[in-house]
Amino acid sequence: MSDELTHMKGDRVIWMVVVLLSLLSLLAVYSSTGTLAYKYQEGNTIYYMVKHLIILLLGFVLMYLAHKVKYTYYSRIFQIALYIAIPLLIVTLFFGKDVNEAKRALPLPFGLTFQASDLAKLTLIIYLARILTKKQEALHNFKSLLLPVMVPIILVCGLILPSNLSTAVMLFITSLLLLFIGRIRWLNLLRLVGIAAGAFALFICIMLLLPKEKQGRLETWQHRIETFSGGGTEEDQVTQSKIAVASGGVIGKMPGNSTQRNFLSHPYSDFIFAIVLEEYGLIGGSFVVLLYMILLFRAVRIVTKIPRTFGAFLTIGVAFSLVFQALINMGVAVDLLPVTGQPLPLVSMGGTSIWFTSLSIGIILSVSKEVNKGAKDEEPDEIQENYATA
Repeated sequence: MSDELTHMKGDRVIWMVVVLLSLLSLLAVYSSTGTLAYKYQEGNTIYYMVKHLIILLLGFVLMYLAHKVKYTYYSRIFQIALYIAIPLLIVTLFFGKDVNEAKRALPLPFGLTFQASDLAKLTLIIYLARILTKKQEALHNFKSLLLPVMVPIILVCGLILPSNLSTAVMLFITSLLLLFIGRIRWLNLLRLVGIAAGAFALFICIMLLLPKEKQGRLETWQHRIETFSGGGTEEDQVTQSKIAVASGGVIGKMPGNSTQRNFLSHPYSDFIFAIVLEEYGLIGGSFVVLLYMILLFRAVRIVTKIPRTFGAFLTIGVAFSLVFQALINMGVAVDLLPVTGQPLPLVSMGGTSIWFTSLSIGIILSVSKEVNKGAKDEEPDEIQENYATA
């Protein structure tokens, strides 16, 4: 084994999944950015592929560095990060870059943007994993659950909600899954859902009272839901996506032969799976789904082999979030879900989304590294002292 591979610890299957998705990403992004290149780069189709390659390589560096850190240290790191993520969400909400009537990102040099929601997603998941480990026995009554768990979930999801409904809903569902795995009582879970539903209803009522030009994405949400339920005219990008899927057939048109990339509004991000299906067909699309299912399966395997503490909560929370996002992106492309704007992890073109995905996978690999060497699940001192095993 080469020295490079010797330094790459953790689950080898997950490493292979990452490599395969990244290679597919390069091909898909190169194929889907032709129109973008002619519009902004004078026909230089190599520009976006090179830019994407650099972002992927930086992602690999982040993944490698993250997997070298012992996973227990993330408990304290991301507890601090939560106090950074929340202010960044507030800043983005008021001063972020306005794209499609939503302030989702802060501008960075070289044409890149930083989405605070990407940081907030990972931070909240790791924060919940820490709380569920540290205060397991103290979270069985509603009062003790409210401040350390419910308030952060409602606050983070609420700050993401105005600009990105789908991300807020995904993060809330992931949080519920973690709480369920953490053995929080059903009644308390239902109370959390009730509080969230009430807060959302209040938000909608407030938005409806505002002038139409200040209602943000409310009209967009309504249109997409009506369209998906059959009560409105189908969006053009959904139609083009369905054409791409249908024309791909079983084996596809082969790489670089997509025609719908010229008609889809975001073929390199939101609808990249439609391009994959058009060029690689049902076989290629099924292979992509299989890769994400393997990622989830390997994560579950890690959970079953490591003691049910911080490492288990951390792994299943992060892995479910990534695979859930992938399924939503693919569901939109084949018209099983309303349009959401969620990228396909490690495949869609992006900046911070790829880097935080890479960091997330690096954290999973860090946990798997401990399983592979047969180490005991040693928690940080402040967790060991407070955690009571089942």
